[in-house]
Amino acid sequence: MRILHINTSDWGGGAAIAGYRLHTALRREGMSSCMLVGRQSRPDPDIREFVPRAGMGERIRRRFRLRMITRGEKGYQKLRPDGYEAFSDCRSQFGRGLMDQIGSPDIINLHWIAGLVDYPAFFSCMPSEIPVVWTVHDMNPFTGGCHYDHGCGRYKDNCGACPQLGSHNASDSSRQNWILKRKIFEAVPVDRLCLAAPSRWMAERIRESGLLGRFSVAVIPNCIDTEIFSPKDRGCSRGILGIPPDARVVLFVADSVSNRRKGMSLLLDALEGMKDVKGLFLVMVGRSPIQTPDSISCLNLGVVSNHYLLPVVYSAADIFVIPSLQDNLPNTVLESMACGTPVVGFDTGGIPEMVRDGLTGCLAPPGDVTGLGKIMAGILQDFTARKVMSEKCRKAAEGEYSMQRQAEQYIGLYERMI
Repeated sequence: MRILHINTSDWGGGAAIAGYRLHTALRREGMSSCMLVGRQSRPDPDIREFVPRAGMGERIRRRFRLRMITRGEKGYQKLRPDGYEAFSDCRSQFGRGLMDQIGSPDIINLHWIAGLVDYPAFFSCMPSEIPVVWTVHDMNPFTGGCHYDHGCGRYKDNCGACPQLGSHNASDSSRQNWILKRKIFEAVPVDRLCLAAPSRWMAERIRESGLLGRFSVAVIPNCIDTEIFSPKDRGCSRGILGIPPDARVVLFVADSVSNRRKGMSLLLDALEGMKDVKGLFLVMVGRSPIQTPDSISCLNLGVVSNHYLLPVVYSAADIFVIPSLQDNLPNTVLESMACGTPVVGFDTGGIPEMVRDGLTGCLAPPGDVTGLGKIMAGILQDFTARKVMSEKCRKAAEGEYSMQRQAEQYIGLYERMI
């Protein structure tokens, strides 16, 4: 079986990491898996970087097309509130150019395709004999442009007056993009496209969507390599990173620390209320770090892309905190669990599907800063509870989120589609 994964990049951001891990898991099971990406960073012979058509005329056409696509959003650039993620149109400057390099796989697995795949061209030009599985890493495939709706809910009907654009216009670019997607998806036969949701939470969002609700949905969680991500000696890990050996370490990891959805500001508020916890020490990993109060001891590691160093970072922490206000099935939670580090966060999105309260970690109601602080303080000061949670985290990662388990589920889905 020849499987082609299409993703905007092969590494960088949660969707790219999850897509590459699936690609690796399938190869370990003997499948012929390759990736077509817009940006390649890994020296993998089974990854191909999309090369746009050459020539001055083609470059001019792409530049003009991009200008036409982004024209609707430019009027909202000054109105957009700070801290939101990208807002992505369903069209791409490459138009039908990507189709030239797809080849003839048995099945195509789409991932995070914003800016690379042009929906109108892809779904109208794909040969009818090639079925498509789309792993839905965020909400963008069925919204008017946002990647998470922050509870807005407009994607269920038609979008418009988008809060993330700072818009009050019912016919803004989010509405136009949603209408275009509806036209595209209505023309796709229901048996030709299947959505793969990493979490049950995302599956429910797809089913209630006004765009993708008529297609079948399979819930297949992300996977983690439990050989790479495994518990390391805590003392050695702290020595490598320069963390005090007797500190009570709270870890926060995100692709972008300043992304408001990831909740870093809420975590800082919670830590500020934990002054009675001695030796409190925060470790941050990710782009765009935000300023921390002088009262909080902090180590900012920036971007850590080496996945042999990341397990050291997780192992150095007493707890990993994910204060996200909305999320699918974050890789960071799986990475922490595989390293035996209990997880604390908010009871939202797909997080409670991994973080079982009192077993692999503890959860507070969404946005409850006081509750989050109390949970963190309780676990940090209870060595016995942390030890039990650590063992259960590792067991869950090995038993429920292994690469073999994910690969087998996807292979079964591919075979049914073919």
